[in-house]
Amino acid sequence: MAEVIKSLNLLESLKESIEKNNISDIKDAVEDMLISRINIAVVGERGREKAAFINSLRGLCVGDGGAALCPSSAAPDELAVFPNPKHPDFRLWDLPAIPSDPAFDPENYVERYKVIRYNSVIMTFTENPSSNMVAFWREARSLQKDTPYFALLASDKDTEKTLDSKKKTSLELLKAEGLSQPKVFLVCPSALEKLEFLKLLEVMLGDLPEIRAHALLLALPTFSSTLVAQKKDAFQALGWAAASLSAGVSTIPVPLVSSAVDASIAVRILTKAQISLCLDDESVDRLARQRGKDPAKLRELRTCLLSVEVCKSEVKRRLSVAEKENSTSTTKLVELAMPRYARSVSRSFTVMLQAINSAIDDMSADANKIIAVATGASQ
Repeated sequence: MAEVIKSLNLLESLKESIEKNNISDIKDAVEDMLISRINIAVVGERGREKAAFINSLRGLCVGDGGAALCPSSAAPDELAVFPNPKHPDFRLWDLPAIPSDPAFDPENYVERYKVIRYNSVIMTFTENPSSNMVAFWREARSLQKDTPYFALLASDKDTEKTLDSKKKTSLELLKAEGLSQPKVFLVCPSALEKLEFLKLLEVMLGDLPEIRAHALLLALPTFSSTLVAQKKDAFQALGWAAASLSAGVSTIPVPLVSSAVDASIAVRILTKAQISLCLDDESVDRLARQRGKDPAKLRELRTCLLSVEVCKSEVKRRLSVAEKENSTSTTKLVELAMPRYARSVSRSFTVMLQAINSAIDDMSADANKIIAVATGASQ
């Protein structure tokens, strides 16, 4: 838990807000974590690999509604935008390939396609990065953007040997262009759990402002146990924020206000968790189709009621159970989180925190089971 709080830098700001009884600040913290926009640009040739990559980042494949097509439906020099069907605040922007023309002007490209508005830029290629791509990279960096990345997309005909050779050649070319310590990430467009996409994601999350990193993490489809663990940590950090809000409301002597806020915010958080962990029926069925599995078999792996449907009655039941248990271990955490004279509201804090944490634990366990079967990791 300490790592969660450290990673999102929430504890100190929440303690200060509770101390000042500033509920609006706590509400803002929760809203920022539940609703945060993230825009990712993908630059490169519009081939099958790039389309598959864009679709995988959205949890889709060819044939799904709204999937990126190959050939692209956009004109060669036009950008295309792909909203996420489950996370409308997450958008992928398909930017045209960097031209090979020696007269290429990177500043003009950056201005024309408004590169400044994207939180990250992923530059894709299937063979070698061009000198013009490096020029674009430099121009993007000059805008104080630390988030342009090189991604070598694997094709169906690639082998481990050819990919290693391509990566080595790419790094040599980038060094020859003057990049002292270039990084190239190998990505399997249709199966992001393979190769080096998780390494790329780790770097991206570290480079982005924390609220954008949080938004990206929660919007990505859940395709590995590593992602489940990261999302679990993020939602438990969100639980701290919600528990702080509950504690703040509890200091106001208005009957039933606290319990109503608790149930409402818990439903929102757990609904977001269900979608982010890809536990809803639509996401499970889509994953089954993509991996050639029986949808019914994957659905049966969900043993937590909240994984199937987030309903207020189940949330209230969990809050009631947490109120009865009110564990000693969680109470100790309250002493760490609360200012001394605000500990009188610690009961509300611990109940909310324990209810959300237990639900996230159960939902994450279901997500891990589904991923293990879908990807063959359980075999």
